[in-house]
Amino acid sequence: MATREIRTVGDPVLRTPCDPITSIDDHVRSLVADLVETVDHDGRAGLAANQIGVGLRAFSWNIDDEVGYVLNPKIVEISDDFQDGDEGCLSVPGLWYPTRRAWYARVVGEDLDGKEVVIEGTELMARCLQHEVDHLDGHLYLDRLERSVRKKAMQAIREQL
Repeated sequence: MATREIRTVGDPVLRTPCDPITSIDDHVRSLVADLVETVDHDGRAGLAANQIGVGLRAFSWNIDDEVGYVLNPKIVEISDDFQDGDEGCLSVPGLWYPTRRAWYARVVGEDLDGKEVVIEGTELMARCLQHEVDHLDGHLYLDRLERSVRKKAMQAIREQL
């Protein structure tokens, strides 16, 4: 297990859709251990594999003192009700912007034994599930911002470079 360096905006791995995990081997077990260890810090809600440079469909979360992971997650349900609130990202450090997300989300995936798991939640957990699946699909939360807000965000990112 190791805490891994987090890739930041501009790294092409963040814009590349991740491949499904087709077999659970030592590489995948090590990836999960690293995801769990890297997300298990104050202020970290979720971490997708591509954020640590691995192009496989896996993410970890750290919500309400629960740390977990899921392999090959797919969003299977979201609510018609939405939540508005500021969202940030470890790959876009220090910047938070209002991002509209479904209030409830349910994800289906699998664990390291290949068994189906269902993760669901409201509010912050729902936001995390949607955010991390977006990462695995090659999207950043910046893509979901309203045009005027996205323009400000991109300017702030350029100023950080």
